[in-house]
Amino acid sequence: MDAFIDPLTRDYMPVNGSPARDPAGGLANACYLRLSTPLGSWWADKTFGSRLHELRRVKDLSRMQRLAKQYAEQALAPVLDDGRASSITVSVGHPQKGQLWLAIEVSDAGGNPLSFKYPVQVI
Repeated sequence: MDAFIDPLTRDYMPVNGSPARDPAGGLANACYLRLSTPLGSWWADKTFGSRLHELRRVKDLSRMQRLAKQYAEQALAPVLDDGRASSITVSVGHPQKGQLWLAIEVSDAGGNPLSFKYPVQVI
């Protein structure tokens, strides 16, 4: 099982001095890495990643929220396609102090829910 990467700190989450395990058996990390990697930047798979990094240049708030949701859903679609998740829901919060928060709800293939927040840097 993978060590858990906390989306808020972007680092491994320690528990009693050693890294915590991904509560979803690697699914949480798979989602986090797809959201945080710029689309096309990974040498092994040019379709891996998201376009969320592009939102740093968008000024229209209503458009930014629609794009953030769309980009996150597109980035996470392969997790659904390969059967690792049975459903993924993305909700967008209002931007505050240069950050937009995505609330991600993922159900694994067995129907077990996983929720996490993902920060997106914006203007």
